[in-house]
Amino acid sequence: MDKFEESAAIDCDVLVVGGGINGCGIARDLAGRGWRVVLCEKDDLASHTSSSSTKLIHGGLRYLEYYEFSLVRKALQEREVLLKSAPHIMWPLRFVMPHDPSMRPAWMIRIGLFMYDHLAKREVLPGSRTVDLRQHASGAPLKKSYRRGFVYSDGWVDDARLVVLNALDARAHGAQVLTRTRCVAAQRGSDGWVATLEGPSGPGTVRARAVVNAAGPWAESFLRGVARSARGETLATKSLRLVKGSHIVVPRLFEHDHAYIFQNPDKRIIFAIPYQQDFTLIGTTDVEISGDDPGAARIADEEIDYLCEQASRYFEKPIVPADVVWTYSGVRPLLDDASGDPSAVTRDYLLEANTDAAPLLSVWGGKITTFRKLAEDAADEVGRLLGDARAAWTDGAFMPGGDLSPWIGAARRPDEDFERFVAAVQQRHAWLPAALARRLARAYGARIALVLDDAASMADLGAEIAPGLFERELGYLKSAEWATTAHDVLWRRSKLGLHYSAAERAQVEAWFAGQEQS
Repeated sequence: MDKFEESAAIDCDVLVVGGGINGCGIARDLAGRGWRVVLCEKDDLASHTSSSSTKLIHGGLRYLEYYEFSLVRKALQEREVLLKSAPHIMWPLRFVMPHDPSMRPAWMIRIGLFMYDHLAKREVLPGSRTVDLRQHASGAPLKKSYRRGFVYSDGWVDDARLVVLNALDARAHGAQVLTRTRCVAAQRGSDGWVATLEGPSGPGTVRARAVVNAAGPWAESFLRGVARSARGETLATKSLRLVKGSHIVVPRLFEHDHAYIFQNPDKRIIFAIPYQQDFTLIGTTDVEISGDDPGAARIADEEIDYLCEQASRYFEKPIVPADVVWTYSGVRPLLDDASGDPSAVTRDYLLEANTDAAPLLSVWGGKITTFRKLAEDAADEVGRLLGDARAAWTDGAFMPGGDLSPWIGAARRPDEDFERFVAAVQQRHAWLPAALARRLARAYGARIALVLDDAASMADLGAEIAPGLFERELGYLKSAEWATTAHDVLWRRSKLGLHYSAAERAQVEAWFAGQEQS
């Protein structure tokens, strides 16, 4: 585990501030090009926006209505790159849009889906088609008034694990990843930066040739209150609009494996997605917020009512607030473009370089689907700023655990490859219960060998701290994946917290407490 000791001083080429998907993706790309990288994150990895997405790898069908063709094309190009890089945490997903003639005419939807199918090359994902909801399995839970639907492809991602995989790869390429370490000051000089970091062991200093501001919702406040020019001036030049997106989770509403995209009377859309085997995820909202702490954003009762009401327009069985078993909210840091409608603000990213003295690169906006391309563009820009261009490398590279070939041979299709991998895990570790083998395969991919190590029986996994969660796995997460609390494990490294009772969650908390005392 990377540690930042009291009074330590670290010299590096690039200090990356922010441990969300963009910060970890950039650190990975930079480290893979041979630069000395330090990443600091004030909380756990993916503590905020990057673990609170709708968890989709998608082009953004609705952005076509805002003429965001470049963004959609870029995102569509990335879908299959990502699916192939980590088939254990990402997989194809088919979406059903029930046709409501009062929302958008069928010809408009067909044109949009045609563009969606053809704006970028597809090798894995099938194209769109029209279905008769009276015959198709996806029609069964819907109101009988919906007779026709449109089906198209996108992908699903375990967003928090994607962040961790990027951090693991960054560290494998030499980066230092410092969690629960806040950058409290960054002083700019003519030839470098001196940053003060405050971590669990106390303060320390990082000297860097360049700084990347990837602080997400805190990117503007970092420039206004933490980073300072040589003359002590603020470095902020742009403003963010902070838009809260909230989700609800309810008991499973349907048995099939498709997701839904629903059109709302306010011209927004929401998704209803199969989630964690036993649940359905419904989201999201777009609510502009203000305040000094984006991390404090929580769902409002009005948002719960809105999501229940809109989903109930389509499902035969109404969804009510009492059905909600869990909620989460993330804050999207969108670049302020003076648009009156938060839903219309661009989700594309902007990289802003400031070269008045030592290089500073700020990341504005972005979405999880385009993180790899954003990181590649950012690393290219850092190379330009440092006068040392180095070749890109992540297009076609596997994420940690994503190369399943030692288990299954040559890759075919990501979704089929994963099923072959699960079968191989079950064959090699026949003593593992099938459900546990599948969960571990999903979470760790080929890195499952690091979790299981030399275990040859259930007894070798240590004590069962909570159902299906053993000491061996907790020890791995603590030593290798920066997990220091039960919350890190139950709600980010996994979603086991959704399946456990309060007493079972408390057992995991007790295990971590015992580790601190030992």
